[in-house]
Amino acid sequence: MTFPIRPLALAALAASQAVAALADDNAPDPTRRAGVVVITGLQPSSLPTRIPTTIEGTTAAEIDRSINATDSEDALKYLPSLLVRKRYIGDYNHAVLSTRASGTGNSARSLVYADGVLLSNLLGNGATFTPRWGMVTPEEIARVDVLYGPFSAAYPGNAVGAVVDYITRMPQAFEAHAKLGVSHQPNDQPGQRRSFSAWQASASLGNRAGPFSWWINLNRLDSQGQPLTLATRLLSAGTALRGGETATTGAVAGLDRSNQAWWLISGGTQYDTVQDHLKLKLAWDITPVLRASYLGGFWHNQSDNSSASWLRDASSAVVDNTSGGGISQPVAIGGQRYTLAASDFPRSRESLQHQMHALNLKSRTRGVFDWELAASVYDYGRDQARAYAPTGAAAPQAGRITDQAGTGWQTLAAKATWRPDGANGAHTVDLGLGQDTDQLRNRVHTTPDWQTGAAGAFASRFDGNTRTRSLFVQNTWIVAEDWATVLGLRAERWAAWDGATESAFTGTADRGICSVASGRCLLSHPARSASHLSPKAALSHQLSDAWVLKASTGRAVRYPTVSELYQGGVNAAGQAINNNPDLRPERSWTSELSAEWTAVGASARATLFHEDTRDALYSQLNTATNANTVQNVDRIRTTGLELAARAGGRWTDWLLRGLDLQGSLTCADSRTVANSGFVATPGDTIGKWQPRVPRWRATALAVWQATPQLSASLGARYSGRQFSTLDNSDPNGFAYQGASKYFTTDVRLRWKFDRQWQVAVGIDNLNNYQYWNFHPYPQRTWTAELKFDL
Repeated sequence: MTFPIRPLALAALAASQAVAALADDNAPDPTRRAGVVVITGLQPSSLPTRIPTTIEGTTAAEIDRSINATDSEDALKYLPSLLVRKRYIGDYNHAVLSTRASGTGNSARSLVYADGVLLSNLLGNGATFTPRWGMVTPEEIARVDVLYGPFSAAYPGNAVGAVVDYITRMPQAFEAHAKLGVSHQPNDQPGQRRSFSAWQASASLGNRAGPFSWWINLNRLDSQGQPLTLATRLLSAGTALRGGETATTGAVAGLDRSNQAWWLISGGTQYDTVQDHLKLKLAWDITPVLRASYLGGFWHNQSDNSSASWLRDASSAVVDNTSGGGISQPVAIGGQRYTLAASDFPRSRESLQHQMHALNLKSRTRGVFDWELAASVYDYGRDQARAYAPTGAAAPQAGRITDQAGTGWQTLAAKATWRPDGANGAHTVDLGLGQDTDQLRNRVHTTPDWQTGAAGAFASRFDGNTRTRSLFVQNTWIVAEDWATVLGLRAERWAAWDGATESAFTGTADRGICSVASGRCLLSHPARSASHLSPKAALSHQLSDAWVLKASTGRAVRYPTVSELYQGGVNAAGQAINNNPDLRPERSWTSELSAEWTAVGASARATLFHEDTRDALYSQLNTATNANTVQNVDRIRTTGLELAARAGGRWTDWLLRGLDLQGSLTCADSRTVANSGFVATPGDTIGKWQPRVPRWRATALAVWQATPQLSASLGARYSGRQFSTLDNSDPNGFAYQGASKYFTTDVRLRWKFDRQWQVAVGIDNLNNYQYWNFHPYPQRTWTAELKFDL
């Protein structure tokens, strides 16, 4: 049997039940050898050539039939072991990807690409360093591929969790598309009942004329999100009344994540967001086997963040902190005295304008030798946030301006594929050189008017750069008719330089790094560098036409990000706080063993996975400064089992003709097994669950194609108990700042009432489950969309 050499994403996509064509009884049996399936006719992914490991995916047709996709990250909703912490439609700064052994606080432990261009924000690790999902809109997606684990030498150690690659449309003839979508979320929080809505409009055009092709996509989103934060007061913090307090009603009693009694007094961080997206793609087939392409992306975000007090005085007037000049206001709640502060009612405005550019030159002979040159730039052209921070009755509208202009990242890569035996041979060598550079620029100034005032006095800044240069080689070899092996090695040289942490200083005497003359405390961090090797290995054995066994192992080195190294400040004693320029990189060994069964119209997979991470990067108490700082946790170990299955065609026609079923179940035991640091007391994290990695996760999706024009889907997702803290001191997940279990269901009905027109309606969180991941997730949300395709 011959074996056409094609990108692995196509091969394993089919083997891992991600291609809808497999549900068709009339579909031809795909070419298979040594556990790798080859599907032709689909646009190639940028994922590397064949690796016998777990790859899942979904297509545009599947997304359209089954998912109420308002953002590009929604395409991942029903893939095994994945969760995107999307808090509202258009969530641009907290929608972090979680994988098998990494929680939603570990954004730097996964990679997201669009057409091979890096969208992951590796400037930091955490909720605010979200992949730039806004650079891809749902309607331009052709397919999404996900490679689980660090098993390809082509990717840095950030791939330890997963690599997500969005493949977007490129036309073969003239085409035009338009879409209008709306959503509505009635939201009932403890202190308020209100509805929030969003609308979205997009248009796309594309064509191919001879060797030239082009595609342009425009999108506007106007979204209202529910309040995401709550102002609280512990009952134990109240003091005896002493006169002068404003008597209030409206506070809601509850329990915090540690089951301590508290009052909820306001809802905050309610975003009104307007986002504009422009994507341009150009391609020129210079020769039949040589293509040059350009990708340009523009994303603009304008958002207002507001708050609302739930407290009312005797005349039912709103009570907040404004009467105290924006600083403090004594109030009586439940017979005790509390003080309101500006931080209880946060307000901010953000104006962001980011750009992305990528160039690619690639040969596609599929013969003995192919090569590729690629470069990309992501630039924070404008990134300014204005926050309300009053300083007293004399400056009740004062605030702070945070400016990140000059921040961004660049990538360079040169890759080659050598096939000694030609396109149908059994031997493939991939190799490449690369460089990824990140720079973070963060400056904060005061302003007399937080909404429109000019930047005033200096408050703080932190800067820094990191760079990783890499060389990889990966050898894929069909050693026998039923055996395939992959051996890879990645060499990396990491450097960090020009790190600086600076804060305003108001002292009267010089103190170490703090100077009275300059009015600043400046800590310049020394340059650092490190080198590591990361070996990879995989083996597959084709037991029969239906069964294949796969085993993979790989080392991943995840280097500290600029923010983890340098973000922070200086305290009154002249000590640097909240930064740690001496962090060691995370070092993980990940292995998996899979058994896969594939037939026409059905497939099933069982994967046993294990990850052992040394020097994991987490925030915990620094006893020297008595502040929480990112530190190295000595060892975290995760072992789990993942099951996935799909069936359609003759496998489900007996139940309901046109029915497709898919589902997954993941069980993971993820614990801290060694830690020289601690959260509150020595040893308090040993044996505790890794934050935000639940024991159980599950997905289920049923899609019924009732007629060629009409389809309906019902999906469900479950996540079990989890914690947000290293010491698991937050047993109450159903509270603000907690991380709860959840079970949600979604429905979608799509009707293609004309060759060019279709309408779809749906409900996300149909059962209106109220659940939390620090912030509250959306409640029941109604959606409707109208699409035109020419």
